[in-house]
Amino acid sequence: MNEQDKAFEKKAKAAFDESVGALDAATLSKLNRSRHEALAELRRPKHQWSNWMPATGVAAAVLIAVVWLQSPGVVTDLNGTTAATDMEILLGEDSIDMLEDLEFYSWLDMAETDGDVG
Repeated sequence: MNEQDKAFEKKAKAAFDESVGALDAATLSKLNRSRHEALAELRRPKHQWSNWMPATGVAAAVLIAVVWLQSPGVVTDLNGTTAATDMEILLGEDSIDMLEDLEFYSWLDMAETDGDVG
């Protein structure tokens, strides 16, 4: 901090102290009460729900784990046949080959539903 800043700081402090010294007792009392109320507000917890955040996170993780573990590995359609899940198809070795022939598989599926295959 240079000399000009220090001089400005001293002048500002002197002007502030002089203005505070000129206040009447009622105003000083009101300012003091307001200061104490503001400090009390800072000491109060802002959000009561913030105490429950860790428990909520653990509960959400447990719920996700239960849903994931309870999900079926094989899906049965209306005809009673089992179909592979999307994850099995994606993790399979033939998934890239299947994606290359996607139009063919789409046509095959449409033909099976129409009864034209055979």
